Amino acid sequence: MSLNPADSAFAARLSACLPQELLRPPEPRYLEEPRGRYQGQAGVLALPRSPEEVATLVREANAARVPVVPYGGGTGLVGGQLMPEGAAPLLISLERMAAIRAVHPSENVLIAEAGAILADVQAAAHSAKRLFPLSLASEGSARVGGVLSTNAGGVNVLRYGNARDLCLGLEAVLPNGDIWHGLTRLRKDNTGYDLRNLLIGAEGTLGIITAATLKLSPQPASCGTAVFTVRDPAAAVTLLALARDHAGEAVSAFELIHRQGLEFLSECLPQVRQPFAEAPEWSVLIELGLPRGLDAEETLAALFEAALDAGLSDDGVIAQSEAQRHALWSMREHIPEANKMIGSVSSHDISVPIGQIPEFIEQGGRVVAALGDFRINCFGHLGDGNLHYNVFPPQGQPRQAFDHLRGAIKDAVHELVAQFGGSFSAEHGVGRLKVADLERYGDPAGLAAMRAIKQALDPNGIMNPGAVLRAD
Repeated sequence: MSLNPADSAFAARLSACLPQELLRPPEPRYLEEPRGRYQGQAGVLALPRSPEEVATLVREANAARVPVVPYGGGTGLVGGQLMPEGAAPLLISLERMAAIRAVHPSENVLIAEAGAILADVQAAAHSAKRLFPLSLASEGSARVGGVLSTNAGGVNVLRYGNARDLCLGLEAVLPNGDIWHGLTRLRKDNTGYDLRNLLIGAEGTLGIITAATLKLSPQPASCGTAVFTVRDPAAAVTLLALARDHAGEAVSAFELIHRQGLEFLSECLPQVRQPFAEAPEWSVLIELGLPRGLDAEETLAALFEAALDAGLSDDGVIAQSEAQRHALWSMREHIPEANKMIGSVSSHDISVPIGQIPEFIEQGGRVVAALGDFRINCFGHLGDGNLHYNVFPPQGQPRQAFDHLRGAIKDAVHELVAQFGGSFSAEHGVGRLKVADLERYGDPAGLAAMRAIKQALDPNGIMNPGAVLRAD
């Protein structure tokens, strides 16, 4: 079904029913993505201030068959926030809808609008002596609507789950312009289809999230952070099980770090402090959050002794202050920035069963080596099986010299992931970048059901066309 551009006639139509200050020509910053691999387009940029204004925009777009692209913080890495081809869309940014509507500390609940920045939600929870545990490298600019639309993960999934697990209810505008008032604070509501989970992870293809009821948690009384060396990924997996034996569900994060990432830090960001004089081949960053009466540093010390006795680790650093804890996390959080400065040939956000991670890493090295002399930085959230498996050019050579191999590398890595029963997209979504991968690796019955849902809710195909599912 053909779509029409958001041209001057459509802009005039919007101006007749909405304040002119909500509408403007799109600025370049809304049409770029962080890695510079996509350039978007748009006919009109709208900045609504309420769900009713979002509903009016979507209703008019649906009537005129104009494509709609929802825009959050613009931090997505798979092109879901940009429409590079086709009829110029109406771009709806939720940035003016950034209010924290309510906080209910006794219920561990916070209600935020979709444009609220993730760091501001964390701060609001902290002010109420609560914790909103979702933590991402982009939390200073990522917004609630985008985080939920992509079902973002981050470093604390091991303990607290993905964005989906941290959401009780939604308010959203559906493709026909109706507002779904689903901002429940209930934890038990077994009344039919779960529209909340349908919209979470849909990347704006089934509607626009305008607000969310989010789950909070108690703030841990004692937090501890440590970095332990490990002899190999297999030892890291064993150490993860040992850590959970010692601390149970108090293990908040368990990050795998490879020497290559630390060498990139030394090369590009030498001001970032590293805990070891010589970068170990493999290490893990562990975070514990314990209730009153238990000491995280003592638990980490006992864990290190057990790891040493088991031959899993021979060196480690346990943070003795908040400044040291911050320094350890700063090291981990700057690895993606160093990666960007080096410039990857092909980056992969994948997951495989935790117990198979060591074998996957071993086979992945051979698969990539068969395509050329590349450097691999494999790091990420070992605790939930999510690895950032990034392939870089040889030292001293630009990535552009290997762009012709990007597709072959991606296909080889994703094929291996499929052989291990894994996912080619662990936490960044499908967007437009991975539509072909979904078609190749997705279950046929599941894809058919997804297309049927899309057709039922969005028969005119206006909502973020080309994202997740290929546009007709």
